[in-house]
Amino acid sequence: MQGSQAKEQILSRIRKALQKDALAIPFPEAENWNPEQAYVQEGLEPDELFAQHFTALGGKYVYCQNEQELLENITYLYEGRDWSKLFCSDESLLKTCHNNKLGFVQAADNSDETADACITSCEALVARTGSFLISSRQHLGRVSPVFYPVHIVVAYKKDLVTDIKDAFHLVAQKYGADQASMISLQTGPSRTADIEKTLVTGVHGPKEVFCFYVNV
Repeated sequence: MQGSQAKEQILSRIRKALQKDALAIPFPEAENWNPEQAYVQEGLEPDELFAQHFTALGGKYVYCQNEQELLENITYLYEGRDWSKLFCSDESLLKTCHNNKLGFVQAADNSDETADACITSCEALVARTGSFLISSRQHLGRVSPVFYPVHIVVAYKKDLVTDIKDAFHLVAQKYGADQASMISLQTGPSRTADIEKTLVTGVHGPKEVFCFYVNV
């Protein structure tokens, strides 16, 4: 009986509260908010905007006018760093390298931990955040971008989008109903400050990240 009375008291309070006028929305303008307003218009082209944000977060950006410049820059980086093993997980890029006599670029092998770096493609580049989107639908998509000390992303003009939502839309269009089980947004090299608030790079992924942007 006592429990029934307590229940009725609670319900009575709820009924009285519902009869009162609803509180005004604290920020009524939120209903008409345009996400585009959250960004400052830098007045830059999308590739310039991406480069600005990507390098600000520790990435190394290399502009390539065409694929020939891409191959030359890969060779320059390999020889300049005195690497002994360079992997590539993207079959199309690997074929392009071999067709142009870049024999030092090898097919990625996730059982081999000795490679100095790995080249991958990406699903999209996001200009506003300086990020790139990768997925498990790419060959060795879960391993290649994070397993080796240096990650080299090769991206083309068609991969560049303005915002994160555009990147997801691009992936949705590409795969349709057969979507990837893992999609990752990565920005610059791996870094953490969990221990004594000291910033350390390369703990949970690559210590260096390059983006070779091919303007075709």
